[in-house]
Amino acid sequence: MTGRPLAWTREYLLPVVAIMGLVLAWEFLCWLARIPVWLLPAPSAIVEETWKWRDLLPGHFLVTSYEVFGGFALSVLVGVPIAIAIVYSISLKRMAYPILLVFQSVPKVALAPLFLIWIGYGATSNIAIATIVAFFPMVVNTATGLESVEPNLLDLTRSLRAGVLQVFWKVRLPWALPHVFSGMKVAMSLAVVGAVVGEFVGSDKGLGFLILTASSNMNTAMVFGVMAVLAALGILSFWLVCLAEYLVCPWYLRPKEE
Repeated sequence: MTGRPLAWTREYLLPVVAIMGLVLAWEFLCWLARIPVWLLPAPSAIVEETWKWRDLLPGHFLVTSYEVFGGFALSVLVGVPIAIAIVYSISLKRMAYPILLVFQSVPKVALAPLFLIWIGYGATSNIAIATIVAFFPMVVNTATGLESVEPNLLDLTRSLRAGVLQVFWKVRLPWALPHVFSGMKVAMSLAVVGAVVGEFVGSDKGLGFLILTASSNMNTAMVFGVMAVLAALGILSFWLVCLAEYLVCPWYLRPKEE
C-alpha cells in the first residue's frame, strides 16, 4: 500500500482532486456573486452551452487536430536535420542561429497574414504557421542534445576508429534523444497555439474559428467550452509524445518510476 498505489495517488489522484476543487469553487463563486453569464459563466453553464454545439464540435476538432499534428510533424522533419547540420558545421551554426533568433523574435500573429497571402486561405496556411511556431524548440533542443555528448566518450570512439555515421547512430543520437523528446513536447504544445492563431486570422473551420464565432456573439460560455476542448487536445497530444518517449527511450525513464 506504500509502493505503487501511493505513487499513483500522488501523481494522478491529487491533481484530479485539486482541479475538481477549483471547479467547485468557481461554480460557488459565480452563484454567490451572481456574476453575469456573459462576463464569467459558471462551469455548469459552460457544459450546458457546449452540449448544445455537440454536433459541430467533432468536425472542427478534427480540422484543428489535423493542423496541429501536421505542423508538429513538419517542425520535426525540418528541425531535426537542420540541428544535425548545425552540430556538424561550425560555419553553418554561426550563420543559422542569428537567422533562427530573428524568426523566433518576430510575433507569429504578425506572420499569419503573410502566410495567408503567400499560401492561401485554409488549413495549409494554418499548418505552416504551426510549423513556424513549433520549429525553434526542435532545432535548439536537438542541437543541444547532440552537442552534450561527453568528450571522453567521443575520444573513445576516435580511438576505436569509428566512422562519422557510426558515432552519430550509436553515440550522439541515443545521447540526444531525451533532449529531442523534450523539444517535441514543447513543439507539440506550441503547434496547438500556432494552429489556433492561424484559424483566428483566416479560416472558416476549426476550434479557433468557433472561438471567434462565439465571442462575436458574446457567447462567453461557448468560448470557455471550446477552450476546454483545446486544452484536452493539447493534453492528449502531449501525452502521445510522452508515450512515444517511453517506448523509444525506456533506459532513462524507467529508473524514475522505481
